[in-house]
Amino acid sequence: MSDVLAFAEQRAGQIGSAAREAVSTAARLAGQLGGSAHVITLGGPGLFESAGALGEVGAASIAVGEHEALVEYNPEGYAQVIADHVRAGDFAAVILPATTVGKDVAPRVAAMLDVPLASDVTSIDVDDGVLSITKPVYSGKAFAHLSVDAVPAMVTIRPNIFPVEQHAAGGAVSTFTPDIDPSAWRIRVIERKAAADGALDVSEATTIVSGGRGMKDPENWGLLESLRDALGPGVALGASRAVVDAGWRPHGEQVGQTGKTVAPKLYFAVGISGAIQHLAGMRTSQTIVAINRDADAPIFGVADYGIVGDLFEILPRLAEEVAALKAAD
Repeated sequence: MSDVLAFAEQRAGQIGSAAREAVSTAARLAGQLGGSAHVITLGGPGLFESAGALGEVGAASIAVGEHEALVEYNPEGYAQVIADHVRAGDFAAVILPATTVGKDVAPRVAAMLDVPLASDVTSIDVDDGVLSITKPVYSGKAFAHLSVDAVPAMVTIRPNIFPVEQHAAGGAVSTFTPDIDPSAWRIRVIERKAAADGALDVSEATTIVSGGRGMKDPENWGLLESLRDALGPGVALGASRAVVDAGWRPHGEQVGQTGKTVAPKLYFAVGISGAIQHLAGMRTSQTIVAINRDADAPIFGVADYGIVGDLFEILPRLAEEVAALKAAD
């Protein structure tokens, strides 16, 4: 038993970066175990083409479960189909991304299979044929190193942490119709509220401009929006937990332990002190720029560049300079 299964989540028929990370991680682990990586993805008709690209990140085979009832995520339907697929195979491990969907469906599948679940993992390897994982505990204040001695080993991996390795050969894609009865489901999607028009998902952005309580008032978010607009496409707004809890910003923008984990090329932390919960969600950013009037703020401990001063004076000047540089190009 040396093969590894990855669950590739789709949204609106598209497979995102978190799924690619899960598949690539499964391929690496399968290689260490002497097996192959296989993928299951669920959705509506037309998912076949998008799923085929997963062969480029290590999938030896991709099983696409197509059913109208699976276009939108449903915990009962998804858990049943994934668990049935695992039972029908011979997998040493099952890897899922620790997204909102992954966090919800993984424990359900683990319960159906009667195996433990290692969740929100930030490091994973094979040690003497057993998965060895590292995960944050106590709100990121410490890390636990554990062995997952179960078959299959169920693991969810934190997004934007694991590298995506390219593979030359593409995997074989097949479709199947899941044996499900939607009429028996107790959970149904009755409404979906989309993000604001044009809003970029913070977990997909290459640059993030985040604000904290130092912004003092939600009306001041226009300063961050001006910097975002000056920086150009691919830039998203982020927020600390404090401002989300205060109702200043939507939860979809929250970065941190209880929000989203991000790893952009450039991260601006504006008016954010740097609580450990926030650092846990953004410290893997390639370049971190901190702006805070408190020179002793913890955020400066992880920042590559720091500006100590009044953000209400700094932000307009910074946006102006960035816009001027863009215009000069």
